[in-house]
Amino acid sequence: MRWITWENVGVDRIACAWLIRRFIDPRAEFAFVPVGQKPLPAGNAFDIPGSRYSHHRGHCTFYTMLRKFDLQDPILQRIARIVDEADVVQEVTVEPTAPGLDLICRGIRLTSPDDTAAIERGRLIYDALYAQLASDTGLPITPKAIAHKPSPRSKSKKEKKK
Repeated sequence: MRWITWENVGVDRIACAWLIRRFIDPRAEFAFVPVGQKPLPAGNAFDIPGSRYSHHRGHCTFYTMLRKFDLQDPILQRIARIVDEADVVQEVTVEPTAPGLDLICRGIRLTSPDDTAAIERGRLIYDALYAQLASDTGLPITPKAIAHKPSPRSKSKKEKKK
């Protein structure tokens, strides 16, 4: 499936691209459009105001996507709080990791030749964040622990035919 977002990705869009590929749509293709472009190309828009997958009720797009796709993983919930705090102005700082994650994602964008490269580089950061947070809870971490876990909505065509 094709996913559309604005160019010049940052902490929330990099997180969403990671979430989409890792937990929602492992075959996702991403297209990046200039801010304000209308009409948008065909596909699922995310982190674009007015789209289904965007900021809602004061929360970042990553947070919204967890709700829309019913992803209950407690580690993803924690990442949502971190991304939320890094991306959306908050009155209270709760997640000390948030400013560092934002800084790293801004650096990834600056050192990447394009947005596709930035989300690929960001994937390692979010895989590492997921692994560390899981480890902090006492869960054993292996490469399989962060492997794609298909949701009921992302079944392969083979599975759908059964």
